[in-house]
Amino acid sequence: MSNSDSVKQTIVPPFFPRARWFTYAAVVVAIVSFGVTGDLAARDAPESFADLTEKLSPAVVNISTSQTVAGTSAPIPDLPPGSPFEDLFRDFMDPDKKGRRGRRVSSLGSGFVIDPSGIVVTNNHVIAEADEIKVRLSDGTSLDAEILGKDPKTDIAVLKVKSDKPLPFVPFGSSDKARVGDWVLAIGNPFGLGGSVSAGIISARNRDIQSGPYDDFIQTDAAINRGNSGGPLFNLQGQVIGVNTAIISPSGGSIGIGFSIPSALVEPVVKQLRDFGETRRGWIGVRIQTVTEEIAESVGLEKPSGAIVVEVTEDGPAEAAGLEQNDIILTFDGKDVPEMRELPRMVAATEIGKTVRIEVFRDSKIIQKTIKVGRLEEAEKVAAVSEDDEPEDEDRDAKESLGLTLSSLSRSVRNRYDLDDDIRGVLITDVDPESSAAAKGIREGDVIVEVGQKEVKDPDDVIERVNDIVASKKKSVLLLLNRNGNLTFIAVKAAES
Repeated sequence: MSNSDSVKQTIVPPFFPRARWFTYAAVVVAIVSFGVTGDLAARDAPESFADLTEKLSPAVVNISTSQTVAGTSAPIPDLPPGSPFEDLFRDFMDPDKKGRRGRRVSSLGSGFVIDPSGIVVTNNHVIAEADEIKVRLSDGTSLDAEILGKDPKTDIAVLKVKSDKPLPFVPFGSSDKARVGDWVLAIGNPFGLGGSVSAGIISARNRDIQSGPYDDFIQTDAAINRGNSGGPLFNLQGQVIGVNTAIISPSGGSIGIGFSIPSALVEPVVKQLRDFGETRRGWIGVRIQTVTEEIAESVGLEKPSGAIVVEVTEDGPAEAAGLEQNDIILTFDGKDVPEMRELPRMVAATEIGKTVRIEVFRDSKIIQKTIKVGRLEEAEKVAAVSEDDEPEDEDRDAKESLGLTLSSLSRSVRNRYDLDDDIRGVLITDVDPESSAAAKGIREGDVIVEVGQKEVKDPDDVIERVNDIVASKKKSVLLLLNRNGNLTFIAVKAAES
């Protein structure tokens, strides 16, 4: 994947007059077969996007930034002492010389006005690290901009410009109502050429491109090109339903896969940045993981859904509400959690201080909990680990189960594997390369904290728990592993015990 600032424009004709009779025939068939009403005509592509473009373009702006980057010194030739060229080379190649401490670089992007007073929305990466930001309006007017706030997690920034007159602006629309197949317009400033429009459809919804914790992108084939970053994605009602951000492009050219941040995610962030200059997201103090089919089967959940709790933050809202490690959060504030990545967005969008009800799957039962939402902290706290017993100083005999060679955490073992004293569990000293455990990525040095949602302290505990699970006819054994201080659930085949 590459940023939208490294793409070439691809133009695809949206309309073919000679094929119009095919369109009419298709509409007739749809009406007869599926009972399509007049709503179809409302969603049909217009003959031209000219009127809509003329209305919207004045609110779309070009954003140019400049910054000073540190200079790098070139090697100075080895010259004879006293050479007349010595001072010359030092003056031109030494960045520490006066006047050569750095160089100015500039970049281009797009944005759009959402308030006639001069509030502009763009991407954070467009203005990140900039010393100077200028907003150029469609009539050529250039205005200095100040940053009201920025949010790297969603790649959104809000700027403020001062103008003698109210500025043209565009409203946000509902990205939640947008459907795959709907027409959209992308307006921006590709290649620094000036305002440019591309049309396409919504290709997919809810895309996760691994760019941040709240990924929920709209995918579109409307060309998003160099300089389009931060520009708006419009529906046919002239409302902003997305902010153009990134593309996937193996070659660097447009292949019709662009991504926009949905307005449902952008609007609350913009409001917080305007009001507070920073985001204020909800937080409940848990670290979570995806519930896979193996995990669901091993804990007795009918189907994989929700988010399994890996860690509960000490003194956080979840701990106060009685949530525990291994709990699977199924609903939050009356809404289902179909998959793990939905929960962070739900929590982040919740008002700080609000008390919400959640449903948790624990010990094959669904229980109700209420939790008071706190404010998200920038740095996660490390969950406290109880210290029950001091480890012995001598290694115990190694034992095997699930294709794993197991050892107790003695003093010598801790020193050998550089394990902190607060880590508790059973060390894995070897993994059978043909085992299910190896296929799932388990490796030497991992520490088994729990087997089947119960703590283990030595290899005998692991073997006993695995035998119990096998006897219960379950297909998978759920392990909670500690790897370099991070906890993660992995399910392995029980048959290999």
